[in-house]
Amino acid sequence: MLDALPLVFVLIGLVLYAVLAGADFGAGMWQLMSGPGERGAQIRDHCHHSMGPVWEANHVWLIFVLTVLWTTYPVFFGSVASTLAVALFIAALGIILRGASYALRSGARSTRELVTIDGMSAVASLVTPFALGAAAGGIAAERVPVGNAAGNLITSWLNPTSIMIGLLLVAFSAYLAAVYLAADAARRGEPDLVEAFRVRALGAGAAAGGLALAGLIVVHADDHPLYTGLVHGAALAVLILSVVAGTTTMGLNATRRFELARYTAALAVALVVADWAFARWPTLLPGLTVDQAAAPHDTMVAVVIAVLAGAVLLFPALAVLFTLTLRGRLGTHGGEAEPVAPAGQTGVAQLLLGPTLGARVAVALLIVGIGLLNAADAPWAHAIGVVSLFGFIVVAFAALVPRALAEDA
Repeated sequence: MLDALPLVFVLIGLVLYAVLAGADFGAGMWQLMSGPGERGAQIRDHCHHSMGPVWEANHVWLIFVLTVLWTTYPVFFGSVASTLAVALFIAALGIILRGASYALRSGARSTRELVTIDGMSAVASLVTPFALGAAAGGIAAERVPVGNAAGNLITSWLNPTSIMIGLLLVAFSAYLAAVYLAADAARRGEPDLVEAFRVRALGAGAAAGGLALAGLIVVHADDHPLYTGLVHGAALAVLILSVVAGTTTMGLNATRRFELARYTAALAVALVVADWAFARWPTLLPGLTVDQAAAPHDTMVAVVIAVLAGAVLLFPALAVLFTLTLRGRLGTHGGEAEPVAPAGQTGVAQLLLGPTLGARVAVALLIVGIGLLNAADAPWAHAIGVVSLFGFIVVAFAALVPRALAEDA
């Protein structure tokens, strides 16, 4: 169980990156297809202002995934990074250009400069998810052998399965962005933009669904073992759930229930990522399983403890950021962010200074979790240790999140 736990963290990070950074890339695509004139400018501005406050936070998950992978599964990480170096380099370049466009846009001195920057952002937003999806497709299709640069640098990520997954990730990104942007426009009371992105959400959702169906056909022809894994057992159940979530999102968009659609759209994409994991479990690369790829026991324990302890600091900060963004406190069109009411003795002060029951329970769970993972060898002890550390995260998270976010309307 301990050998697989960091991989669970990686999959959670991938899901969060797909549903958050994917929408960021999708917003760039809609900038490219915004059209000319004042209406096009409004769409581009809306894309920029909605994603501007959170785009850097979204890429935290990619850094997290890379860090955990190279620490806990070094053979897997080395094989993937070397064989898929070209695709990963293209994706990294796109991420850099996408970030640079956010920084440069505020300093544009003319319409021409603004159009050039938006164009750079849009191209990067198309290329990056395709390259990342193609790289994931290379792993899923077992085009990455074990060893340093042991696979072909081109065909490992440019093959029918990889290309289809790359296109599917592009469609998912556009789909998520349209759903999120429609919800943001509704919250801001901009009916013209609501309708524009509602239509885009319905169109992108239909395109993503069609590509997903075509993807099964391509995978059946190109990589039958992967297809078999996708349509059997737990993977099949997850696949059906993803179809249900995607169909529900389409209905919610059609009936203009955008806030709820935001979450069902994210769930649909998350389930697609989980489906791939179930289809390949426990194989990472041809001839390499999760247990074989895992780092030594002490390294795995240290990473698990570091991730869970770090989550206590990270998740409350992200909760504050996204709550303020969704409530319109950040990224408003020309408006000033409203100050957040002081939380008094909540948050860090309450956890570290106040002798509350929550603080005591959190510390006790942390001690039990670390102790069982380090001192015990039995699988049942490791299981209890992991549950204790997760309990620590839940209790500490509840203590750190400011009450102002729950009380402020």
